[in-house]
Amino acid sequence: MPPHCDTLNGPVAGAARRALEAGNVKLILPWVSEGAEEELKDEFERALSVSELGEEARELAQLWFIENTVRLHRRGEGAPYTGLKPAGLDWGPVVPRAERAIEQGDPSEVIGFLRDAVEEAVHARFEKAMAGKSYDENDVVAARHYVHAMLDFVLFSAHLYIYLHGGDQHGEHES
Repeated sequence: MPPHCDTLNGPVAGAARRALEAGNVKLILPWVSEGAEEELKDEFERALSVSELGEEARELAQLWFIENTVRLHRRGEGAPYTGLKPAGLDWGPVVPRAERAIEQGDPSEVIGFLRDAVEEAVHARFEKAMAGKSYDENDVVAARHYVHAMLDFVLFSAHLYIYLHGGDQHGEHES
């Protein structure tokens, strides 16, 4: 699944378009870190200036501004910028549900979906570990399969817990 914010129809691109259309840089500033504000403001002014040169220049300036805004957004996440991705990519089953939850003001669908997904993943790993638990101690291959399955279950559970309670998952620090 591609990063949600890297796409032409993602939230960063949408906010960048709205800022340019309104001529209001404050509509895009929340999407970048404070350390990137001045650079983004300069790029915003350049894009607005070039946009006045005609329709083709406006389209090119908009794309250039979106690309640079996404680059600065990713930098603020501490993530690499790997280019702007096309619109229409499949973001998986959670992103549309999460966006719908925000629009509707109700997270119930997301909670149910994630609860079911976690339950299924934990059960599958647990069952695989349990299936290999009664191995012959002299069968090293079987023992290795069990150890791998047991560690997969334990570490998956631990990492999931840490992720759930670890703070800002979108990126806390600017690199």
